[in-house]
Amino acid sequence: MFGWLHRRAENLLALILGALFASFLIQIVFRYLLNLPLGWTVEFVAIAWLWGILFGYAFVVSERDVIRLDILYTLLPRNAQRTLDIITGLTCAAIFVWTLPQIWDYVTFMKIEKTAYMKIRFDWVFSIYIPFALAVILRCLITVWHAVRNTTPVPVSHIVTAETHDYD
Repeated sequence: MFGWLHRRAENLLALILGALFASFLIQIVFRYLLNLPLGWTVEFVAIAWLWGILFGYAFVVSERDVIRLDILYTLLPRNAQRTLDIITGLTCAAIFVWTLPQIWDYVTFMKIEKTAYMKIRFDWVFSIYIPFALAVILRCLITVWHAVRNTTPVPVSHIVTAETHDYD
């Protein structure tokens, strides 16, 4: 079931990115070839970009695909890496947990405003941040769990087979 849901999330992200690109091309044609700028395309591109990034991280990108600047981290002994994983994972999760009530308040408050051209309520626009924040918390706690157990995280694509690997 997780594999099927992951593939549907990939499909939705592909649709978002395709719509973003099509809107971008429409804007170029109307603005530079027809000299008729369209405001809604700029607004749509901004919303699609926001949703693409946050939805993609929350539901599509696997831990293996996340880009990290880990030049110094990889030079450390395994126990020091595990300690850093625990410290940073708990710190990051705590920050996102601490901000969740404020995030919820802000998103629900923004129902009173709408976008300029498309008239989309801002609570709908910003609502993707809540699952994103929950995904960050979950990923951080999974990292901590694997550091404590001395195992590597299981990529989303392998959840169905439940493969696990030791660090050593």
